[in-house]
Amino acid sequence: MVQTSQLSAEHLFSAKGHVCVVTGGGTGIGLMITQALAANGARVYITGRRKEVLDNAVKNHAPTSGEGQIIAVGPCDVTKKDDLEKLVAEISGKEKSIDLLVTNAGISGPKGSPESSKASELKKNLFQNEDFASWNETFNTNVTSVYFTTTAFLPLLQSSIKSGDHHLSPSVIVISSMSGIMRDSQNHFAYNAAKGATVHLAKLMSYEFKEAGVRVNSIAPGYFPSEMTAKESGEDNKSELPDEKIQDKGHVPHGRAGSDEEMAMGALFLMKNRYVSGEIIAIDGGALLELPGR
Repeated sequence: MVQTSQLSAEHLFSAKGHVCVVTGGGTGIGLMITQALAANGARVYITGRRKEVLDNAVKNHAPTSGEGQIIAVGPCDVTKKDDLEKLVAEISGKEKSIDLLVTNAGISGPKGSPESSKASELKKNLFQNEDFASWNETFNTNVTSVYFTTTAFLPLLQSSIKSGDHHLSPSVIVISSMSGIMRDSQNHFAYNAAKGATVHLAKLMSYEFKEAGVRVNSIAPGYFPSEMTAKESGEDNKSELPDEKIQDKGHVPHGRAGSDEEMAMGALFLMKNRYVSGEIIAIDGGALLELPGR
């Protein structure tokens, strides 16, 4: 029987002893999740393409007390198999297993406005102003890299399963987007289509990897401060997204961007709740209540 003390938040969401890997962990949502894991005792390896950004994240956000750590590895371009193999080898040299992989790296891709009833205008905005290369890059980064990153880390994830424990325990959190669920293109068909594929990829992997004992879930964020949404970050790798900018969109009932704490709670829940697998959790301030989806 579970004692009341065992149901405290500190016990339920403790990450002490956990080893985690976060791609794109130096800024934005990746950094929010990294901080949450480290604050609760995890050893968190962050990677990305820019070494100086990773080092700056460690400098500014590593825990000053407790067991948690933030460790920069790489740099790594997750769209390259060689880089992924080097990353796995580097972490394998330090750890026997990992408990959580967060596939967060992504790009916004090209934009084209469909806001016209004239076919000639639509062709100009969407066909002539976009190209195959930028679409391919968007899919390669937001979808294909998620697949190869996850499959590259499967042995390290499975190694965290204790002998005789057949429950699904090691976890992958795929960062998709509310943009992959809605029907509104938001003026970027490539990004929304790619994130739609990411959502479905998470579902596919959750089914196919269950026999390996690995859970796969996805967080579909709404508007959170990041270099993608704010176009920049400060000296501490953090971004600002004013309430007015969100309110101007007219479809976010909460009238503001999501907070670090709200993203942190979602990630900790999916990592620690072993009874959840194959789910897409939207953390979107109610935007999908206003926009047509699915």
